[in-house]
Amino acid sequence: MSTTNGVDVEQLGQAVETITEEPEVGQFRFRAETEWTDGLQSITTIDDFDQAGEQIHTQEFHIEGDEPEQILGKRAAPNAVELLLAALGSCLSVGYAANAAAMGIELDDLRFELEGDVDLRGFLGISEDIRAGYNAVTCTAYIDANASDEELAELQERVEATSPLLDNITNVVPLETDVVSARKSEL
Repeated sequence: MSTTNGVDVEQLGQAVETITEEPEVGQFRFRAETEWTDGLQSITTIDDFDQAGEQIHTQEFHIEGDEPEQILGKRAAPNAVELLLAALGSCLSVGYAANAAAMGIELDDLRFELEGDVDLRGFLGISEDIRAGYNAVTCTAYIDANASDEELAELQERVEATSPLLDNITNVVPLETDVVSARKSEL
């Protein structure tokens, strides 16, 4: 078994080959269920997912959410926009580690610093001219690797072209929202 950065390079190549030949193997549906608990707190449960139409159960995860006290929360957990930064950092970490392994680049250290500015006048509906979410997000990747500047630039290009979360943030994703009254559904 040949591993680079903890990634089985042979298995990665086999996965690419299999999905190239059988695209349905690369079709996934992920789910999350978020329940309000109290105040501005919530808990999200992530359990199963589908691959190629087959439901797969692994383990259940719980992610808490809250707001800082300055935004009427209790700061018992990160807020949603902070969790977005964490999700982006996690996705970029996967992308850099896997692509570096495929390129034969050994990582000694990889770290991301992410930040973004939010103006609550948008969220609170005070100004229609202000976005409700981030105005911009900045990300600095710190990489210690056996790679030239050119190889690191190619690695960055590969990751930016293939990161699912980066794609979701930088491109409009259709979102359908349905509201179901619990009172009416109980009748």
